[in-house]
Amino acid sequence: MSFLMEIWHSVQGIVTSSDWITLAVMAVIVLGAGFLMQSMGSLPVTTIVALIAFGLAGYVRAVTLGKQNASAYAGTDWQAFLNLQMKTLLPYLVLFLVAIAVAHALRMVTLGRR
Repeated sequence: MSFLMEIWHSVQGIVTSSDWITLAVMAVIVLGAGFLMQSMGSLPVTTIVALIAFGLAGYVRAVTLGKQNASAYAGTDWQAFLNLQMKTLLPYLVLFLVAIAVAHALRMVTLGRR
């Protein structure tokens, strides 16, 4: 049970400590993924694709708004990805998975099954 509490506290930390631009990018990606998803059966794949899109959006933000050197920052980002721990990745995965499922459920309730 402590493992679940640790994940929950990590999810809370992600939501409460991120800046507004990052949260807005997350929301746009989650809503887009939830609305484009065809069925709940594709939720795992959609979540992985949304996480990749979130990573790429962070890279684009750093290069455009942060004025980072694109090639040097790509290398730095790749090293950060290789050193990423499961303790960090799992809360993001849970957050995106639940948010995409809720967005898809809202789409199904409001717009109907199309």
